[in-house]
Amino acid sequence: MELNRIKQIVNSPKEIDVTYNGVSVWIDQVHEDGKLATVHLRRSLEERSEVDISELKEVVH
Repeated sequence: MELNRIKQIVNSPKEIDVTYNGVSVWIDQVHEDGKLATVHLRRSLEERSEVDISELKEVVH
């Protein structure tokens, strides 16, 4: 996913579905390098991971 779109999603008041490896996640923050983001599984607030933003996918309904 593009960096600008990820920033829009993070700042959006709406809930926007995003997946990482087919699993639904929340994007917590985008790192300053613009290549990584911190995400957590929607069902678990405690498991956070740093992932490459290119592996995030927006779910279009």
